[in-house]
Amino acid sequence: MTIAVVGGTGMVGRRLVAGLRVDGHDVVVVARSCGIDTVTGMGLAEALDGVNIVIDVSSPGYAAADDMHAFFDASCCNLLEAERSAGVAHHIALSAVGTDRLGTTGYFRAKLLQERLVAGSAIPFTILRSTPFYEYLYGIVDLGGDGKCLHLAPLLMQPIAVNDVVAELQRIALERPANTVIEIAGPDVRRLDRFAEDILGANEDPRDIVVSPETPYFGARMQDEALVVSWGSRKSSIRFDDWLRESIVVSGTSEIPQRPVDMAFSSARRSARLNRSG
Repeated sequence: MTIAVVGGTGMVGRRLVAGLRVDGHDVVVVARSCGIDTVTGMGLAEALDGVNIVIDVSSPGYAAADDMHAFFDASCCNLLEAERSAGVAHHIALSAVGTDRLGTTGYFRAKLLQERLVAGSAIPFTILRSTPFYEYLYGIVDLGGDGKCLHLAPLLMQPIAVNDVVAELQRIALERPANTVIEIAGPDVRRLDRFAEDILGANEDPRDIVVSPETPYFGARMQDEALVVSWGSRKSSIRFDDWLRESIVVSGTSEIPQRPVDMAFSSARRSARLNRSG
């Protein structure tokens, strides 16, 4: 089976490409660094020739809302058009939990556009909505940085390890198209500031945490919203504390240097560091 991974050089894409190849699949990496640009369409027709399945894990990064929307509009339209011409049998898209509820602003508006384009394309599809990745949590927390403080929304979330998302994408690739949305999340549900406490402690980051409903989350205002999945959705196995013990998240990078983390250090600093206002 020949599978194209769009965004195959990113953090999710690299792991997915490696896993698919270990399973014996022929994999085509679709990325600008490989001479294929989904936004302009350059090289897409040639790249998808003979491809059976496309897995789109591409991302523009967390840019301005309009830029993210423009990226998915151009990239997804070009990709789906090339897939129709190539006779692709299954389009798999990685999306985000909360898109159906928060799809009027920011990042979620861009992901909702992507989902609607995929669902309306007449190509058999599966959309996998994931909660935020453990590996991205430091970056998410750091976006609210203001000198000595981090300003965070009072958001309940259920993050997940990238490796669990990759494993689910590989499993979906072996199944018939679901022609619907599947959601997946990690096993732990906490407020964002609780995850932030442990992440800051692990990185020996002394900043205070200020929680306020006025703080946006990727352009969306949170009014008692939660990035968690409903009963019956798929749950992963890697717990946040176990992941954090083995990894230290470094702001500004997409790699996770491996070293033990003293969880007791994080817990001991919690009461001294946290300043809640919401």
